[in-house]
Amino acid sequence: MPYRPPLVPYETFVADPPDLPMRGPDGDAPATVVRAELAGTDPQGAAFTVTLTDGATTVVRIDAAGHGVIRVRLADEPQARSRSARAVTLVHPPNHPATVSTYDRYVRVSAGALAAEIQLDPWRIRFRRPDGSLLVEQDAGTVDISGRQRTLPFGRSTADGMRVAWHESFVAPGDERFVGFGEKFTPLDKRGQRALMWNFDAFGSESDRSHKNVPFYLSNRGYGVLVDSGLPVQFDVCQSTHSAVQILVPDDLLDYYVLAGPSPAEVLDRLDSLTGRPYLPPRWAFGTWISSGFYPDSQQRVLDRARRIRQRDIPCDVLHLDCYWQVAGTWSDLRWNAEAFPDPAGMLRTLAEQGFRVCLWMNPYLMTASPLYDEAERAGYFLRRPDGSTYVADVWHGNYPASAILDLTNPHAVQWFSRLLRPLLEQGVAVFKTDFAEGVPADAVAHNGMTGVELHNVYALLFNDVVAQVTEEVAGHRTVWARSSYLGGQRHSAQWSGDVNATWPALASTLRGGLSHGLSGVPFWSHDTGGFHGTPDPDLYVRWSQFGALSPLVRLHGTSSRLPWDFPASAQRHAVAALRLRYRLMPYLWSAAVHAARTGTPMMRALLVDTPDDPTAWTSDLQYRLGTDLLVAPVVDPAGRRDVYLPTGDDWIDAATGQRYAGGQHLRVTVPLARIPLYVRRGALLPLVAPGATVGDGPFPEVTLVSWGAVDGTTVVHDVNGDTSIEAIRDGPQLRVRTRGPLRVGQLVLAGVGDDHRPGRSLLNGAAVTVGSFAGLFPDED
Repeated sequence: MPYRPPLVPYETFVADPPDLPMRGPDGDAPATVVRAELAGTDPQGAAFTVTLTDGATTVVRIDAAGHGVIRVRLADEPQARSRSARAVTLVHPPNHPATVSTYDRYVRVSAGALAAEIQLDPWRIRFRRPDGSLLVEQDAGTVDISGRQRTLPFGRSTADGMRVAWHESFVAPGDERFVGFGEKFTPLDKRGQRALMWNFDAFGSESDRSHKNVPFYLSNRGYGVLVDSGLPVQFDVCQSTHSAVQILVPDDLLDYYVLAGPSPAEVLDRLDSLTGRPYLPPRWAFGTWISSGFYPDSQQRVLDRARRIRQRDIPCDVLHLDCYWQVAGTWSDLRWNAEAFPDPAGMLRTLAEQGFRVCLWMNPYLMTASPLYDEAERAGYFLRRPDGSTYVADVWHGNYPASAILDLTNPHAVQWFSRLLRPLLEQGVAVFKTDFAEGVPADAVAHNGMTGVELHNVYALLFNDVVAQVTEEVAGHRTVWARSSYLGGQRHSAQWSGDVNATWPALASTLRGGLSHGLSGVPFWSHDTGGFHGTPDPDLYVRWSQFGALSPLVRLHGTSSRLPWDFPASAQRHAVAALRLRYRLMPYLWSAAVHAARTGTPMMRALLVDTPDDPTAWTSDLQYRLGTDLLVAPVVDPAGRRDVYLPTGDDWIDAATGQRYAGGQHLRVTVPLARIPLYVRRGALLPLVAPGATVGDGPFPEVTLVSWGAVDGTTVVHDVNGDTSIEAIRDGPQLRVRTRGPLRVGQLVLAGVGDDHRPGRSLLNGAAVTVGSFAGLFPDED
């Protein structure tokens, strides 16, 4: 399996997934659907009685589940549901009317932008566009020259007489590409990979092991596929055979949705309509988060850190206190270390006066040395072993004492846990970092009877739901800073990539993971700027800070210090300059965030989101659009070199030099340490503000509006007091800019405009204005 590399020592984690049995040459053959009879129709779709190759009969249901969405269910019983549904409902399909047409040999179920054409004998489903053209179809089974079946078509498999998995296969044309599956740190196009939906402690964030899995993929042919199951679903993406995508679901049914586009943005919008809209964090969360780091801390150190941040004019909104705000050896019992933090309430008041919010680390495990352990153990608040004893597990991989795992299916355990969280929020804590939650062992038993396999993935959703609920009750928002998640986890903003290594290759893999996660319906994502494990060299620290500053959210955190003043003076200056650039861009970033929450399209957009017809966009995984108008290409080479691809459809302006480039071309650039390769779409209207110490809660102050190229353009700036639409019209020698809304524009400036194209006259809301000179986005370059 992908999580067990050959000939390389690997650690067997207590929460590793169980393997599906391997079928021997004489083992049970897969039972696949061969023919069907129509059992009935209703306003939502059609039901079928189907016959399998082993002679058994079962049921198939095909429904409309929204405009452009078709749902397919295969089960032994019509009312079957996923075993994970005992804990949480993952998909919420609406009652959507279908148009059902019946013919002699087939049935057609239409959901507007998508139709399923069901051939009855022999059985086959083809999904078609409204014009009748083929979108995707079931694979009937690939047989090799020896007569052996190499794929698992629509049906089920058994071992020793027991059903072990349902399966489905789709034909994959040779040029089809596939993205998604959650936060996978592998190349963006997952063709040739096998994606396992099992939340791992990812150990460096540089493989297909992922903290956050989403059983969904998106195809460049204009559709997506979503599987409703919390079990360890496997997607064989043209790995076993180049010609098919195979889906294995070890659950009580096969329940999947095909989502029509044609654009990726439309598919993601339909995905979030089924699984929930992303939660928009409060605006302060888009400021810088600076961490204590993963080493002992104290109240005095926190206050000193805050003082130095403000003295050095480093933009920062959130101070994060990692594990050591608690007593070492008792994690995570949510008690202040009274010796190191003698007056936490006073500390929190002081920090609030300085404009800081405070985030506290925690996880859903409890070490046996905690004073709270005996009480919770006696009350039955932890997961159990099959023999009924408390499951004490090595969730820290031998680095720290074993822990029990909070049973979040037990309402009394949830109430007890919530009572530990609430006083901290009432004391002034703003938000929690919800770490871990990937540690439910496969053989654990929960209060509600679920096994560890059934609970493992969705446990992260339960954990974040509880913390978000208490946070909302006290602090008025639902933001958490989560490491682990699953399908529907976009309701838990924000999420970060976990314990990545502080190396150049790891910077690249982290970026790939973020792009993959954004293509899985999760727009608000971050990473440990500087890398988590180890100490980055100064140049890597700067490059990662530039990437972090131009990510959806930014946090400096690691096993060693990521404080700017703990690096050489030049590295400190460049890293802080990147953060100041982020704060200058805040009206643009916040507007992109609001749009992402409303639509489900990511802030950090893989190029394919905006240019899906550009083949190169489906393989470009080391650069991205931030919003629609900025193209960011983080430097992943210590020499400062990299290749940049400018997507088709627009011209692009180098944010540092003002040079204009046509889209659809590759550039090979070398940039100084002071700046990141950054390009602005020609025609963009970019609102900038003077960077402050914090983002601020009120409306944006007066902005400088930058017209890139002095050509036609439109934008919408979202703010706490309303939306402002801005339009620029180039009419010969005249540039007219009009704003409609509360945003105050103090100055109009031009960028990327040669003397031969500079307007002779510029108007702002009908009044002639003097166009200011633009100092650029990198004034600190040296």
